Amino acid sequence: MCILICVADDLPKIAVWDPDEVSILVARGSETGELLREVQEILTIDLGAPATADAALLCFCGTRVELPGELAFLGPVEAPDTR
Repeated sequence: MCILICVADDLPKIAVWDPDEVSILVARGSETGELLREVQEILTIDLGAPATADAALLCFCGTRVELPGELAFLGPVEAPDTR
């Protein structure tokens, strides 16, 4: 089963892994860049999803993770500048 991303209210953090629902809950109204960075970190660091050069959000199985409709306008997270 692939990871789902869902928008929620009243979360303790910007993004939270919910293992019971196999989903990442993201706080409605969060700053875009920070939200995408936190989701990317949960996917790659916590769940072992592959990292990509274009910073696409991928499930641990390699399938692209889609953003919910109200977040679909957000682009991929920028890779950190390592210079």
